[in-house]
Amino acid sequence: MGNASFRLKTIHRLATSTVLLAGMTAGGHAFAETLNFAHVYETSEPYHEWALWAAEEIEERTDGRYEIEVHAASSLGKEADINEGLQLGTVDLIYTGNQFAGRFYGPIGIAGAPYMFRDFDHWRAYADSDLFDEIAQGYQDETGNVPLAMNYYGRRHVTSNEAINEPADMEGLKIRTPNAPMYMMFPEAVGANPTPIAFAEVYLALQQGVVDAQENPLPTIRAKAFYEVQDYINLTGHITDSLITIAGGPLWNRLSEEDREIFREVYMEAGEKITEDILQSEEDLVAWFEDQGVTVNEVDITPFREATVPYHTGEDATWDQETYDRLQAIGQ
Repeated sequence: MGNASFRLKTIHRLATSTVLLAGMTAGGHAFAETLNFAHVYETSEPYHEWALWAAEEIEERTDGRYEIEVHAASSLGKEADINEGLQLGTVDLIYTGNQFAGRFYGPIGIAGAPYMFRDFDHWRAYADSDLFDEIAQGYQDETGNVPLAMNYYGRRHVTSNEAINEPADMEGLKIRTPNAPMYMMFPEAVGANPTPIAFAEVYLALQQGVVDAQENPLPTIRAKAFYEVQDYINLTGHITDSLITIAGGPLWNRLSEEDREIFREVYMEAGEKITEDILQSEEDLVAWFEDQGVTVNEVDITPFREATVPYHTGEDATWDQETYDRLQAIGQ
């Protein structure tokens, strides 16, 4: 009986030691929890570069408690898929457009509506405003997921194989858009035919003539090489667009207050760097595209804006009049 008791105690001590060792790294720290950050952008783009930077910063600032694997180029699914993944806990962090977040909480989609912002400064003022903070809190209350930062994505322009100078030139144009209603508002306002196609499939769709046109900011047009299969970049500037960095509720709920602050600080810093990079790219790329033989077409946006603004408070609006009025008053 005594030997049996001794053997049981020895086994217990060995098992306990194994568990403790399994939970430690060589440096004496607990093994990192691996998190998944998913997005649909190319590895060459600033969004990916700064997501990698943020992963390193978080690992360092949390003393190795979290290791973040960044999955680019839709490798964990299309934008709708990764948004769903936040809810399921299969994805921990994402970049997503306001329009996609708006599927889960309508008011947040306002920042993705065409001609909603007068210019970049108006967008920046909104991103830093109490209004955005209130909308982000509403999204969190509705979904459990937490917006951490706004990242400038650029002004969206239409690429095509024929010049677009006025709304009538877009009549019947089959234009690829992301699969979210706010992206379709502008094409519908000018009589075009919005056609949702997954981001990863757009180049082939343009090349094969499945669609006639697409719309994206200049840095994305370059990164996805859309200029290779389109003759014109028409500077419609119809959406001053941005991405939101969002943490999934399942992740947020298990973070300490200290770690939540680290995540928020790091992704806000990354958002500033992304915004700087995209602004610089927009400044540099017109000349670069012209060097590639693409016609960059200056457009008077006034008639395009006038055709679209009535839709801001129409049946497709997912925000109320007060929210709209507050946004329009920012910076005036």
